[in-house]
Amino acid sequence: MSASPSTPPSEPTLQKATIDDIPTIKAMVDNAYSIYIERMGKKPAPMSEDWERILQTHDVLILKESDLIVGSITFHIEHDLHALKIDNVVVNPATQGRGYGRFLIRHAEMEARQRGIPNVTLYTNAKMVENIGMYKKLGFEETGTIVEDGFERVYFHRCIE
Repeated sequence: MSASPSTPPSEPTLQKATIDDIPTIKAMVDNAYSIYIERMGKKPAPMSEDWERILQTHDVLILKESDLIVGSITFHIEHDLHALKIDNVVVNPATQGRGYGRFLIRHAEMEARQRGIPNVTLYTNAKMVENIGMYKKLGFEETGTIVEDGFERVYFHRCIE
């Protein structure tokens, strides 16, 4: 059922992910990241994550619109670097292009500010050139490229103070 012109669509909401959300998150990750397998020559790291463990050790939020999960963000605090590190941002491919990725990243920045953390960091695979461009447009500065766990990762930083 679609909304009529007089009925605006529901606003997206963020909530803490639960164990029951893992199958949906995993399916969304697999669907979104599968386009990179051929380019990278292997599955991107998020496709092999132990999401039950991640749920216990990181903040995992889901973005819902009209009761459907349309995105997710995973982050944790790196106390030694005084930074909130975004580990994964994923948007369901069927709902990409609506600003959900930007919304999720801006939420992480807000979380950092509320916790008194002056920096946000993240990385993406060097072969995911679309992400590199998006992060630069969002004000992140590239800080280096490192090969980790068999992946060439491009790191980014944004000071939010």
